Amino acid sequence: MLVDVINLDKNKVGSVELNDEIYALPARQDILHMMVNYQLAKRRSGNHKTKGISEISGTTRKPYAQKGTGRARQGSLRSPQFRGGAVIFGPVVRDHSFDLTKKFRKLALKHALSVKSLGERLIVVDSLAMSEYKTKALVAKLETLGVSSALFVSAEKDENFAKACSNIIGVDVIPAVGLNVYDILKHDYLVVSQEAVKALEERLNG
Repeated sequence: MLVDVINLDKNKVGSVELNDEIYALPARQDILHMMVNYQLAKRRSGNHKTKGISEISGTTRKPYAQKGTGRARQGSLRSPQFRGGAVIFGPVVRDHSFDLTKKFRKLALKHALSVKSLGERLIVVDSLAMSEYKTKALVAKLETLGVSSALFVSAEKDENFAKACSNIIGVDVIPAVGLNVYDILKHDYLVVSQEAVKALEERLNG
């Protein structure tokens, strides 16, 4: 697949051949759905917790006699039916993550890249570098490119470009080594530098 390479001013500066096995796969919603669930599950802290009867602070004595009071028998003031008592079947600290094979994760990333490529939402630029970290200058370039929600992928981080992106809502920059399915699908456009294209092919073909 041959695509144009442009600069941030939307001027064509060349072309690059994209690997069809990475950028031209048919859409597989099931794979993408499972991968997004995998990523979001790993982000969950799982630290929500309620106290069981053994963890409640309080006396362990019997509140009143078993018989003769006319009331229901009780064994502890820490029981769940009392105010301040335990919680039955409440949440406990746990790990919500689950496993997916490395081969599956690579395949999901290929399908995510293909979704952007076949949907004409993939832009290849010659470089993601700026001489100064002025947000206003980058906003002007985004307007020229015609994008408002974009994920920029670079091979090496440019401090000026990263700082300029940090103040723009809907725009993020990420190194090629950290590119993932969730971030790709979260943004409308995927803007990749030429060096990042090479880095991604090495990563996904390795």
